[in-house]
Formats: sequence, C-alpha cells, structure tokens
Amino acid sequence: MSVEEEKVDNNPEQTPHDHEVLDAELEQNAQAEEAEEVEASSDGEKDWQKEAALLQEQVSALKDQALRATANAQNIRRRSEKDVEKAHKFALEKFSKELLPVVDSLEKTIESSQAEQGEKSALVEGVEMTLSILVSGLKKFNVEQVDPAGEPFDPELHEAMSLVDAPDAEPNSVIAVIQKGYTLNGRLIRPAMVMVAKGSAKIDEQA
Repeated sequence: MSVEEEKVDNNPEQTPHDHEVLDAELEQNAQAEEAEEVEASSDGEKDWQKEAALLQEQVSALKDQALRATANAQNIRRRSEKDVEKAHKFALEKFSKELLPVVDSLEKTIESSQAEQGEKSALVEGVEMTLSILVSGLKKFNVEQVDPAGEPFDPELHEAMSLVDAPDAEPNSVIAVIQKGYTLNGRLIRPAMVMVAKGSAKIDEQA
C-alpha cells in the first residue's frame, strides 16, 4: 500500500470525491512515468539505430579499402611478374648484339672466299662450321635471323637501303639482303638492311 493510500485510509475526514481525485492523480503520475519510460526507450532505440547505421558505414568503408588494397597488391604482383619475365627474356640482348658482328664477319668471309675460289678450301669449310655452331648457339637462346630475301618489305623488321628497278620481282618485295636482321624472343634487336623493288610511294617515303 502506497503512502497516499495510507493517508486516505488514516484520514476519516476525506470524502469519496477526495478519493477519486487522489486516484486520478495517482493514475496520471503512473501514466506520466510510463510515458517517460516509453520516450526514454524510444530515444534509446533511435540512438542505437544511429550507432548501428554509423557502424555499417564504417564497415562498408573498410571493406572498400580492403578491396582496393587487394586489387592494388594484385596489380603490383602482376607488374612485377611481367618485369621479371621481361628481364629473363631480354637479359641477353646486349650480349647478343655484341655477337652479331662476329656472325656478319664470318658470313662475309665465306662469301668472299666463294667469289675468289671455285672450290671450298679447308679454311672456308672451317669458317662455315664455326658460323653454323655460332648461329645454332644463338638459336638456343631464341635469337633468330631475319633473312627476308624474296619476301614483302616489312618496315617493322626491315630497313630499306635503296630502291631498284626489278621488273621480274614483285613491287615492294625484298630483292637483296645487305645485312641480316635478328630478333630476341620475337623482339627486333637489329633490322635487316635490304634492297627493295620499286613499287608504291609508301616505300619511297620510308626509304
């Protein structure tokens, strides 16, 4: 029993109307307390929802950062792998270029000997064998000759040294190779120096 109820019971002078007024006040107080509890609960729920939304935004931002970091790491790894692959493929480029004049010299020696003598001498045969061994060794490291005699002129692989009239040859075709070209793993390290049959103005401009 509450204090107010004890007061009502202990005060015989109070009328029934007084009881009703007191009950109404008690009910209003109870409703007010309940309303305050509901409002507090509502405010707490709103605060919790705001906090949850904020946390969700932070989680989304962190996920986005993680995805970006992962993508960047993958791109860096791919670039690194490509750089390492290129380094392995073309590490011998300078060394190969240094050997090309040796090949040229041996080929010129053989050509000169064949022009001067009708039959091959033991020296020429030795030079030919040396040349063959050297070219085979270069091929093992993917150094390939570009010898385009009779092929169409290709500005990506050939360097036109002169244009000549060649009625029997296809226009813009290579009729003579002055110096062979070379590629390393498919990449040109020296263009072939060639003579080209006269044709379109395009070759004339490139020459």
